[in-house]
Amino acid sequence: MTNYGDEATVRSILTGRGDTWAVVGLSTNTARAAYGVARFLQEHGKRIVPVHPKAETVLGEQGYASLADVPFGVDVVDVFVNSALAGEVADQAVAVGAKAVWFQLGVVDEDAYARTTAAGLEMVMDKCPAIEFPRLG
Repeated sequence: MTNYGDEATVRSILTGRGDTWAVVGLSTNTARAAYGVARFLQEHGKRIVPVHPKAETVLGEQGYASLADVPFGVDVVDVFVNSALAGEVADQAVAVGAKAVWFQLGVVDEDAYARTTAAGLEMVMDKCPAIEFPRLG
């Protein structure tokens, strides 16, 4: 597979573009990877926005059932859903005016990558910000 998210794109999203991260698939389940990554992002100065059908408050932040329900702009849409659903989330990210989309480890949809980048958004696929951020130094 091609490297979907080169060093420059990863750096741009983590250090330049993304202050508000909508974390799609984030719930109150502390055992899930989404919870740990969201906490990591908060600890590194990012505002997280939980997006989950239950619309739960997570890590002190109000949750929303969908990206369309978030009443303010988001910079990055961080996707913790399976690959079969990820393309729809990427399309929603484009529709709400996000600047970037980040598909987590194991989340791959090459068609969604093509659509999202063609729409002018930066995109990283099959990587984790909690791994990439420390690696950047």
